[in-house]
Amino acid sequence: MKLSKTWMIAVSLAAVIIIAGCQKKQPPPVPTTPPPPPAPTASLTANPDTIKPGDGTTLTWKTENATEVTIDNGVGTVDVSGSRRVTPAQTTTYTLTAKGAGGTQTATATVNVNQPRPPTTTTVSDEELFAQNVKDIFFEYDKADIRPGVDAQNVQADAQFLQQHPNMMFTIEGHCDERGSTDYNLTLGNERANAVAQALQKAGVPASQMRVVTFGKEKPFCTEHTDDCWQQNRRGHFVLSK
Repeated sequence: MKLSKTWMIAVSLAAVIIIAGCQKKQPPPVPTTPPPPPAPTASLTANPDTIKPGDGTTLTWKTENATEVTIDNGVGTVDVSGSRRVTPAQTTTYTLTAKGAGGTQTATATVNVNQPRPPTTTTVSDEELFAQNVKDIFFEYDKADIRPGVDAQNVQADAQFLQQHPNMMFTIEGHCDERGSTDYNLTLGNERANAVAQALQKAGVPASQMRVVTFGKEKPFCTEHTDDCWQQNRRGHFVLSK
């Protein structure tokens, strides 16, 4: 009986040892790492994106996960989302910068400003300039006197232009209508051309800048046999010398 009790105790101790030996040592729990903060997102648009000088456009932006948002070119710090009216003087690219715990993100929008084209410079030849500014002087029938009024005013205007362009050499042609003989009209045409020349000289145009010639009735400007046509032919006509 005593042996049995000792045997039972031994068996129990062996079982305890075996159970203890079978249990594995558990490793300590691994600490969990929190996920990184999300990176910011950003968008920026301009409407309209093409304008004329002096006009404005609206910048509109939207960000997420940002705590600080700025736009350059004079806009400065703005809300995380919103819009702003801007009036750039020239083509400008605006850059939005969104900063947050997860980093930095940028977005851009370009506003094109259509500058006006410079005026086209048209080169006017001396012939065109002369024809535009120097007016012929007209005469009464069978006379070589400068008429007061429009013709006298045209002489002064012609003289002013010719003084401003001393390099323009010119000829004054004396013309007559078809009435009268050829010789008579050649003489009358010469008197008319000289009358214009003398008036210009009196107004300050040097004689060296001009010469006179008479064509009488040989080169009519109008060939109809009417008073209006004859009036067109009685003139001192200016021609730029080449």
